Amino acid sequence: MNLTKNYIPDNFKKIHLIAACGTGMGALACMLKDTGFDITGSDKKVYPPISTFLAARGINIADGFKAENLSYCPDLVIVGNAVSKDNPEVVRMMEMGLNFCSMPQAVKNIFAKGKKTILVTGTHGKTTTASIIAWILHEAGRYETKWDTSFIIGGILQNFDSNYRVGQGEYIVIEGDEYDTAFFDKGAKFLHYNPFRTILTSVEFDHADIFEDLDHVKRTFKTFLNGISSKSSLFAFDNDVNIDALLIKEKFWLEKYGKKKSSTWQLADIKINPPWTEFSILKHGDKLCRFKTRLIGEHNLLNVSAAIAVANSLRIPFEIIGDAVASFKGIRRRQEIRGVKNNITVMDDFAHHPTAVRETIKAVKAYHPDGRIIAVFEPRTNSSMRKIFQDVYPLSFDFADIICIRKPPLLNKIPFNDQFSSEKLVKDIKNRNKDAYYFQNTEDIIDFLIKEAIPKDLLLIMSNGGFDNIHERILNLI
Repeated sequence: MNLTKNYIPDNFKKIHLIAACGTGMGALACMLKDTGFDITGSDKKVYPPISTFLAARGINIADGFKAENLSYCPDLVIVGNAVSKDNPEVVRMMEMGLNFCSMPQAVKNIFAKGKKTILVTGTHGKTTTASIIAWILHEAGRYETKWDTSFIIGGILQNFDSNYRVGQGEYIVIEGDEYDTAFFDKGAKFLHYNPFRTILTSVEFDHADIFEDLDHVKRTFKTFLNGISSKSSLFAFDNDVNIDALLIKEKFWLEKYGKKKSSTWQLADIKINPPWTEFSILKHGDKLCRFKTRLIGEHNLLNVSAAIAVANSLRIPFEIIGDAVASFKGIRRRQEIRGVKNNITVMDDFAHHPTAVRETIKAVKAYHPDGRIIAVFEPRTNSSMRKIFQDVYPLSFDFADIICIRKPPLLNKIPFNDQFSSEKLVKDIKNRNKDAYYFQNTEDIIDFLIKEAIPKDLLLIMSNGGFDNIHERILNLI
């Protein structure tokens, strides 16, 4: 059997998703259910909130991978990217000769088919940028149905309380991941899409479990750029040397965005007036409009700038764009305030890459000048648990007043010689004359914070995982 073939049949009703509890696969399951398909799924460690989220939508998720989960003979099986070929459901799927495909194949052939795809790519800012575009299009869709967008994004948009939507208009917004597709397709997910509009936010080394080095990452993005249609448009960040190196002899329409005067779209005249940030957008040097947003930090203003540029290319009026930017509430786990108690604020953020950690702390500091920033970091990703960024992370915490670093909770997954050292990170941060502490577990961090935190402090919790529910536990104790 040719495993690279698209195995989506013409007529199908019953669909099973292997590893259905991931952010993207869960969203896809819901989109399929909302569209009228009969959906089942399976995963290991099925627990709230994703289990209850899917159950509330009538989707049954089996706890654990078992061959009998396919006994009802679904018309199509969608295989998650973390699923191995020796998974018992994959083995049974192959024995039964069932039709199967990857998540990107399903999105492309079921939901993006016949629509114009707006694809957001890059190492950083994909979720936020895609979410802003989706919200702008949704608001524009109130005036014209053609803008009533579909989307599938890797974060929960607070405006929708969802990371997916099936719209009636011409467009679909997709967060384009450079991570690999499936065990039968090791190419990047974003290679499956034929974008009408593309945003490229940044290119850095990440995902050390699948990429060898920065050159490997750049080759993947180059392959993607080479495949973009000449009828497509690319909006690229103007201050990234890796992007510049990739954009040579491009055949598509290119517009740069950022802070450079030479760029098509220029971010300018930034004014911080909490809870708002006000800014201007210039096109070819001409001031178009004054905007305001509740998002904080220059990195987020650049994300908004890219979204505005794309929306303008779709001929959405600036009045609608401005209202949507101002009413955008943000994304869960991106500078999300989980609570305020005794004038101590607990904020949750997904930051884990050194660049994201630095920009997040810097942004938060500018909005809380009268209180301390206590940064709490849990290295948890396949990249952050490796020593590849060992000498870079110390530079990421300069804007914090107190730094708490946890020992990586899953360090045994990484070969010993490749393991990241939180103890060394704390030592290196202290050498930069910063107040830093090492902790072996979450309980010790909580004890420290309960004793240390004072009114006006902001506790910035950074992790791509649940971090042992540290946010709620702190709020219950302070």
